[in-house]
Amino acid sequence: MGPFIVVLIDRNWPQVLLKYNPELTDSAGSREYLLGGHINSRGVSVMKKVLVAGATGYLGQFVVKALKGRGYWVRVLGRSAAKLASVEDYADELFIGEVTDPDSLIGLCNGIDIVFSSVGITRQKDGLTYQNVDYQGNRNLLTVAEGSGVSKFVYVHVLNAEKLQHVAMIQAKQAFVDELKHSTLDHVVICPTGFFSDMEEFLSMVRSGRVFLFGDGSNRINPIHGADLAEVCATAVATEQSQIDVGGPEEFTYREIAELAFDVLDQPEKIMCIPKYLVSATVGALRWLTPAKVYGPVQFMASVMTMDVIGQPRGQRRLADHFRDCSRTLGSKSSEDHPLPV
Repeated sequence: MGPFIVVLIDRNWPQVLLKYNPELTDSAGSREYLLGGHINSRGVSVMKKVLVAGATGYLGQFVVKALKGRGYWVRVLGRSAAKLASVEDYADELFIGEVTDPDSLIGLCNGIDIVFSSVGITRQKDGLTYQNVDYQGNRNLLTVAEGSGVSKFVYVHVLNAEKLQHVAMIQAKQAFVDELKHSTLDHVVICPTGFFSDMEEFLSMVRSGRVFLFGDGSNRINPIHGADLAEVCATAVATEQSQIDVGGPEEFTYREIAELAFDVLDQPEKIMCIPKYLVSATVGALRWLTPAKVYGPVQFMASVMTMDVIGQPRGQRRLADHFRDCSRTLGSKSSEDHPLPV
C-alpha cells in the first residue's frame, strides 16, 4: 500500500481519504489518486472493505482487480478453494460458501462496508434454477448484509429489464432488485448491455459457416468489455447514483457485428435472417419441447436481439480488437477475458 496523503472534503463524499498508489500512473507518468478509504470518528484512516460475490465469474475477476487498484480491501466468496484460485493473488481474504446455502454464509459480511454481487446463471444446471440463484442466492446475500452492518449493496442486473419481464431469467433478477430497493441498505443497480464475451458467439457461427440473425439484424447494441465494466462497478461503490445504465464506446447493428466477425476471420459472408414471427413461434415451441436449461437462454437471446440495447457509453476497448485477439487464440476465450493469473 502507498501512503495516505490527503483528505478531500466536499458535499458529495465528506471526509473521504484518497490514497496514492505509486504503481499506477497515466501515460505521462503523473500520479493517480484513488478512492479506497475513509476517516473514522477518531481521525484514523481506514480502508473500506468490499465483499465480491461472483468473484470467479467473467465479470467478477475483473472487478476484484479494479477494486484492488483503487485501494479497497477485498474479500471474495467462492464455492471452494479451487474455484477461488484464480483470484487469491488479488484478494485480501477468501471465504468458502454457497449463495444457495444460507448456513454457509454465516460471518460472510462481518466487518464489510460494501457488498458487490454479480451472482447469476445463464444456463440452469446442476438442479439450480434462475429462481434459486439469481433471486434467492442474492436474497441470501442481502439478508446477511443487512444483519452485519453493511452500508451499501451493488448489484449487476441487465439493461431493458422492464421490457424483458416475460423472460424467466429476468423475472428472477428483477424480483431481487425489487427487494433490494426496499431494503435498509443504500444500493446501486448496474445495468449493462452485453459483454464482449457474449459477442464471441458470432465468431463461433462464422467458424461453423453461417451466422443466423433474429429479425433483419438492424437492432442496435453497444456491448462492453468486462474490464471496462469492472471500472464502472469499482466506481459505483462510491457513487450516490442508484442505477447506472452502461454500454461500451461503440454502437453496432447485429448485422454489423456479424460482418465484423466475417472480416476478422477472413471468411465469405453468409448471413441468414430469421423473421421475427418465426422466431416467436420457434421460441414458443421450445418452451414445451425442451428443458428449461435449453429454452431459457434461447428465450433471452431471442428477446434481446430483437430490440435496441443501448447504454451510456463507457470504456475504451474496441470489439474489433477483441475479435482479433480471439482469432489469434484459435477459438478459445480472449486472453483479456482471463485478467488474473490462473
